[in-house]
Amino acid sequence: MSQHQEYPMEYAADDYDVGEVEDDMYFHERVMGDSDTDEDDEYDHLDNKITDTSAADARRGKDIQGIPWERLSVTREKYRKTRIEQYKNYENVPQSGESSEKECKPTRKGGNYYEFWRNTRSVKSTILHFQLRNLVWSTTKHDVFLMSHFSIIHWSSLTCKKTEVLDVYGHVAPCEKHPGSLLEGFTQTQVSTLAVRDKLLIAGGFQGELICKHLDRPGVSYCCRTTYDDNAITNAVEIYDSPSGAIHFMASNNDCGVRDFDMEKFMLSKHFSFPWPVNHTSLSPDGKLLIIVGDDPEGILVDSQRGKTIMPLKGHLDFSFASAWHPDGQIFATGNQDKTCRIWDIRNLSKSVAVLKGNLGAIRSIRFSSDGRFMAMAEPADFVHVYDVKSGYEKEQEIDFFGEISGVSFSPDTESLFIGVWDRTYGSLLQYNRCRNYSYLDSML
Repeated sequence: MSQHQEYPMEYAADDYDVGEVEDDMYFHERVMGDSDTDEDDEYDHLDNKITDTSAADARRGKDIQGIPWERLSVTREKYRKTRIEQYKNYENVPQSGESSEKECKPTRKGGNYYEFWRNTRSVKSTILHFQLRNLVWSTTKHDVFLMSHFSIIHWSSLTCKKTEVLDVYGHVAPCEKHPGSLLEGFTQTQVSTLAVRDKLLIAGGFQGELICKHLDRPGVSYCCRTTYDDNAITNAVEIYDSPSGAIHFMASNNDCGVRDFDMEKFMLSKHFSFPWPVNHTSLSPDGKLLIIVGDDPEGILVDSQRGKTIMPLKGHLDFSFASAWHPDGQIFATGNQDKTCRIWDIRNLSKSVAVLKGNLGAIRSIRFSSDGRFMAMAEPADFVHVYDVKSGYEKEQEIDFFGEISGVSFSPDTESLFIGVWDRTYGSLLQYNRCRNYSYLDSML
């Protein structure tokens, strides 16, 4: 992953802004930072009072993001066309894309799996590193956690209230004593990645920081720094249950390391090193296999107990930043800066079984629904693709909006899909709810 030193937070002078599309028809994918002020803008750039958009508003024809296209000098259709033509995808490895184009699986658009429910403008989702987009996590169909400036916030779509869970700009220190925990804590932590599951929240930082908070306990439980290397950024975190029942999490770092922490004992239990920076790691449902992707076109499948390579994953053309397992434990997906998501089957890893193509840029986030029916694939901006897994990824729903994507998350019960949108004017949290076709016979089941 690109080193943080090359992309300081302050480099955000020309933030992409839909409110000024008549003056800015071009946006290059780059590092994100805060908007010009830490306060939420009360009005957009056309002096419209900022309001949320509901499903009822959308049915009446209102733009889901509240963008007043009728008052702009460009239509939505024209602006969409220009964005697709001019958006510059970030590449670490220059490529023609010819080989991946030939492999790409044709898909039928028009699927209707999740319907728009609400766009919440008061919840500003923010990004600090342009390549890392795992900053939105849903724990129920009504509860979602995300980064907003230097705060980790909780949003309840049931009560429409947001609550600050942790202020990482100020001093954060553990209130519990555990071996290896840094009692002095951290100040002004730049959060690069986030994970929330089973009342446990883990935030990873640009300097290798790890902040662990139990949501049902006051304060912070554990703080540590994975490494003091110059290139120490925490790229991804995954929380999981070990075979013993203890909660663990894995941290993927730019120092080429993957570290496993036991949160029952509050200690490092495993540390594996690889030949290149690790951008994302996913553990198989049975806990035996690890997908490792990073700053190399080839990913690898490894033994989770020993860290030994089982099989290389050949096919991508650039660096990968996303991975995910299907709940059945036989299928997994990887997302790459070559604008593709590859689907793999562990029964035959000689090549991927499908190659899915994005519209604008890198595939930076992938999620399977817990029932295995759908897979969400997020580009860096504007598009989230929801694929019907049962159809063999041949049919998809394309969710189309404007703004950088900070993260996507299905709720554990699959009923909701949340999308964080970063934009100085139209930054928000999008919520889609699963479409259900209930019939008389369903009530008998």
